[in-house]
Amino acid sequence: MARETTVTVNTLPSMDFETRIFPHIGGYGRYNRLVVLFSWFPNFAVMLNLFCDVFFTHIPESYHCKPDPQLLPSTFLPSNFSRQGYLNLTIPWVNGSGLSHCELFKYPSNTSDFSEKVHRERVSCTVGWEYAHVAGLQSNFVTEWNLVCSDFWKIPLQHICFMTGWILGYILLGTLCDWLGRRRCFLLSISLSSLLGVVVCLSSSAVVFLLLRLSQGVMLAGVFVSSYIARLELCDPPNRLMVAMISSFFSVIAELLLPGIAVLCRDWPVLQAVATLPQLLLLSYWCCVSVFPESPRWLMATAQIPQLKRSLQEFSTRNGVCLRDEIYPGETLLSEIDTAFGEDCQPRYFSILELRQTRVIWKNCLILSFTLFIGTGIQYCFTRNLHSYSSNFYFSYFLRVMTGALACVFICLSVNHFGRRGMLLLSAIITGLSSLLLLALTQYLRGGLVLVLSVVGLLFSQALAMLSVLFACEVMPTVVRGGCLGLVLAAGCVGMAASSLMELQNNGGYFLHHVIFASFAVLSVLSIMLLPESKRKPLPDSLKEGENQRRPPLLLPRPDRDDLPLLSTRPRLSEYNPDNYSRLVSATRKMLTKESLPYRIAVPMQAPLLSDSETQSQEDGTLKEVMS
Repeated sequence: MARETTVTVNTLPSMDFETRIFPHIGGYGRYNRLVVLFSWFPNFAVMLNLFCDVFFTHIPESYHCKPDPQLLPSTFLPSNFSRQGYLNLTIPWVNGSGLSHCELFKYPSNTSDFSEKVHRERVSCTVGWEYAHVAGLQSNFVTEWNLVCSDFWKIPLQHICFMTGWILGYILLGTLCDWLGRRRCFLLSISLSSLLGVVVCLSSSAVVFLLLRLSQGVMLAGVFVSSYIARLELCDPPNRLMVAMISSFFSVIAELLLPGIAVLCRDWPVLQAVATLPQLLLLSYWCCVSVFPESPRWLMATAQIPQLKRSLQEFSTRNGVCLRDEIYPGETLLSEIDTAFGEDCQPRYFSILELRQTRVIWKNCLILSFTLFIGTGIQYCFTRNLHSYSSNFYFSYFLRVMTGALACVFICLSVNHFGRRGMLLLSAIITGLSSLLLLALTQYLRGGLVLVLSVVGLLFSQALAMLSVLFACEVMPTVVRGGCLGLVLAAGCVGMAASSLMELQNNGGYFLHHVIFASFAVLSVLSIMLLPESKRKPLPDSLKEGENQRRPPLLLPRPDRDDLPLLSTRPRLSEYNPDNYSRLVSATRKMLTKESLPYRIAVPMQAPLLSDSETQSQEDGTLKEVMS
């Protein structure tokens, strides 16, 4: 009871945005659709920079030490040997993998025998490495600074630093999104991200590259979370799913185009510059306020009434709806806002620290963070099986992209029919089953069955991740939506960084990693049942509305069951309607304050011809005559 009282006190006076405001400004009209369209482009730019990291850190399929003439005897003449023969004499041969990646032969200085009988010392590479062509690129982060052999650990460290930047960005800029607004947070993030993207191209060392990519990850996270929230807050409930999934298709398009862009760029600085170019184009949103306006839902939830009125007039005008400050027809909405919030209502901003006073919102945030952590972290278990099936980089890359596209299609076709919670539950079940089967039966199954289970698990794990993000954005209240969604997305980045932790240990803990995530996937099935259903429901705006979201029954009641109460009481009808009364009061107040009234109220200056007593006696006499 104490917690419920605290939440009620901390909430501001509000109106139902979905039913009282949204229809009066044109609903999901043409202007809303235009703004949603422009909010998809940041998703493309962010994903392009995110997946560039795959090409930056890709290790060439074959590489070896450069031969060092200083390690050969003075009597050695390279012209007497072919290229392959020269490599065989200078580089050790490792059974099963070809030439050694990290060692060279060192011969005695006065020998002339180059056969295997002579004693040859093995030493580490001294003059660098020779690399085969990297996938799509001729040089990348690995080949630029020779991050192989003893420096291999810097490659997964780079990905961990990049994900750490995303984690910090989601938490910090998600909270900033609730304080400054969606538009200001977006403009701040896209400006700094563009600047850092250009500076990354000029990196002079691996350490500088790591720090700049970490900083850029912070800003890219702010761009993603602010644009994701803004587009969903401008949609009506029936269109939210398709709007979110089309943004996911923009991510798929970015992934599909990236290999071709890498082939054309050839060098990693050029690829980084090309990936930054869409962000530079998005800087035009500074000048064009109409393509990315502030969310009127957030303005109303934080009680910024003057800005809210200007925003509503802008949306209604561009949607072709008349909304003027008159008695008819627009005065009703604006007067309702004045009545609901009052003239002295001050704006108030919330942060994720408010979750300490809640119970349902905090529970939903934890559950969805857990499911997103599983959905992103368990994908490494499936993609590793793809690498074992085929070592071709493009095979696993495009297979993962296609499963992401199929996951989007699956969500579009099923979620609006069966609900968010039901499909999230199904995705978690199939993901867990696929992982458990691979964990227990990989050594007994054929390669084709392992591939099928890996593809199925990858598909539904991506669907689990996408649905968790959408679900979190729908069930979190507007006043803390940025911070809560940031926490959920940060948990997903922790799952993505878990794969790099395995690579940092040279896959030493892969089996334990697989067991933990498979167990978590099974446990998530129980926690998902505690979530509410958000299908075709309005977005909650205040903490109180977020706390009122309860989980529906798992099974629908049977139609033949009698659910009538034992004592059926009919509520007493009341003619008093507070909404109509508030409209009448506000309309009368504005009408009386106007200088020119549409009509004049005449006040009698003389006394009536008959007083009240004479009039009453005359009526009594008339009544007696009628009775007689």
